Amino acid sequence: MKAFPAKVSVALTAIALPLAAKADSVASVEGSSMKVIEVKPEASTGLNNIFVVFDTRGCTLRFAASNGYSARLYRYSNLGGGYAEEITDADRDATSVAVALADRDMGYILEDGSSRYYCWVTDYALHLMSLRSVVPSDLPDCSYSVLDIDGSAEPITYYTINGQPRTLSREIYVDYVTQEFDAKAEDFADTPVRKVYESLGTVISISPPAYTSTYFEVSGDRFLREWGKEISYQTGLVEPTAVECSTKAHQDEYEGEEGSNVMKGDSNGLGGSAPADISFYAYVTEGVLHYEWQMSRSQDFENPEYRFYQKDLDYTFTEEGKYYLRFIGSNADGSCEAFSEVYEVSIGASALECPNAFSPNGDGVNDVWKVSYRSLIEFHCEIFNRNGQKIYGFDAPSDGWDGTWHGKTVRPGVYYYVVTAVGADGEKYKKSGDINIINSVRYGTSAPSESPLDE
Repeated sequence: MKAFPAKVSVALTAIALPLAAKADSVASVEGSSMKVIEVKPEASTGLNNIFVVFDTRGCTLRFAASNGYSARLYRYSNLGGGYAEEITDADRDATSVAVALADRDMGYILEDGSSRYYCWVTDYALHLMSLRSVVPSDLPDCSYSVLDIDGSAEPITYYTINGQPRTLSREIYVDYVTQEFDAKAEDFADTPVRKVYESLGTVISISPPAYTSTYFEVSGDRFLREWGKEISYQTGLVEPTAVECSTKAHQDEYEGEEGSNVMKGDSNGLGGSAPADISFYAYVTEGVLHYEWQMSRSQDFENPEYRFYQKDLDYTFTEEGKYYLRFIGSNADGSCEAFSEVYEVSIGASALECPNAFSPNGDGVNDVWKVSYRSLIEFHCEIFNRNGQKIYGFDAPSDGWDGTWHGKTVRPGVYYYVVTAVGADGEKYKKSGDINIINSVRYGTSAPSESPLDE
């Protein structure tokens, strides 16, 4: 880029004065065999317009002026407008000033009375995009898809009126297919992706990477596209190296669920009362060929207690304590791994409480005698009448006694329970006591008088 030296002159002093900018339609490029592409620059550049010309050789930049004979025309390079050089050999008439674009990439300033117009002209022939080959890199990356480029599409630089370098985006497309998780379908689905690049180097790092087999196509640039001369190059089919996963955990019943007789513990998440049946599901991208669930007592998974080499895991937690689980999916050679979130399962200490009364009167309140419990992995309960006769028994702490025997409701009075249990923490229980039945609907209704329930 040619840099003009500073010149001390009245003209240069005047050029630094803040004059009003002229309208954007002041300038035009003549003599180009291809359409001249106009780019609207950001206001911070101080430029009114940028012209991209396929080849500036033989072209002229013409400015409309209120008086072409008195208007002053300057050009500037990478040093900015403060070092602009006045063009003294411009062609003039009453309404315009014109200059041959011999300098190719260059900035221009028109001073027309009390207003100024600023523009930059880019000669695209100096920055012609080419593509000879595009191939996957020999150095695969787990976070990016990497392509090696044999071609040219370097940044196209222009300069603001203050000499600050800016880049014209070439809008080069890289099209490929990856996979994204579809929550509704609960699986990864193929998803087309288009990435846009301002320019190209010898290597492209693409994110997100291709999680499925795909072709990569590089095409551009925006200027060739507008001129109908876009070029492109497509790779062969590229197998995925990068991997990704998504997981979920499901537990049918949580401790403290409404209507349950499970005692609430410290955890509001997974776990609660043992035995806790929890299912873990993994969803993976195409490149995942190895599956592993790890279970550990420590959050850092330094020494996992269990490893399950499967995609989905059903597990029953029967011991008190905290467990941490995560899924790891890896590609064929194990060079790339995807880790799930860490699931915390908290199994509370065991507990057992037995009520001493209930009222099986059908009003929906306290109609069933149930123990309150947490984390019991063994349980047995027997109910006796006042004569010591066993009238009911059950083996699940979530069950209970509805106050009937042989389909008939027993009469109000005192009954007796014996409970034995073992907790997930190893605690052993043996409890017994009275059960007082009050407000029974049976008495005086359906049971025959000779029923042993009346004895």
